[in-house]
Amino acid sequence: MIGPVQSTVHHPLFARFFSWVVSPLLEHELAGLRAQLLEGLHGRVLEIGAGGGPNFAHYPASVDEVVAYEPEPYLRERALRSAAAAPLRVSVRAGRAERLAETDASFDAAVAGLVLCSVEDQRAAVEELRRVLVPGGELRFLEHVRHRQPRRRLAQAALDRSGIWPLAGGGCHCARDTAATIEAGGFQLQTVRELTLGPAWSPANPFLLGTARAPAASGR
Repeated sequence: MIGPVQSTVHHPLFARFFSWVVSPLLEHELAGLRAQLLEGLHGRVLEIGAGGGPNFAHYPASVDEVVAYEPEPYLRERALRSAAAAPLRVSVRAGRAERLAETDASFDAAVAGLVLCSVEDQRAAVEELRRVLVPGGELRFLEHVRHRQPRRRLAQAALDRSGIWPLAGGGCHCARDTAATIEAGGFQLQTVRELTLGPAWSPANPFLLGTARAPAASGR
């Protein structure tokens, strides 16, 4: 376990820029991916880094309840409004993925969409997701990751080390090997599809759309 984690983060400028500019520009691409990300989910679902709640309208009717965490106050307020309009029961909570206020094995599935790039401790966040999932539970993820081309990877790493990209992107890191972290956190990757969103030259490319599964037995 990691040390004390604040339940909120404050990125007021980035939160507004993302909500007003970035998200609308990409939504024509993201809407279809959100549907794919959530397709076939059922039961009780945990979503981390819910942002303003754009996923809520895409959950299938087979989902009984969504518990959504969002630590940024401005985005959480938007998520609360989205939850009120959602076609299913959605609870929005303050909190960060590294320390979830949920009991062990209490969710059938978890969703991480555009969030594992910005959590402070990615490994801890993944291990928390595994903890709250039932044995054999699913993790669905849509995340941008480090590039496979060495020169692009070096450029991404340099941006992260400089602090420029994290500062401009609300804590985002563009050089994380998220699929490897998911596996190291105890999940088994099931399906992974690489894709490009927005400009191909962006440091926030490529993206991975995938499914991972917690072990059938916890092994703890």
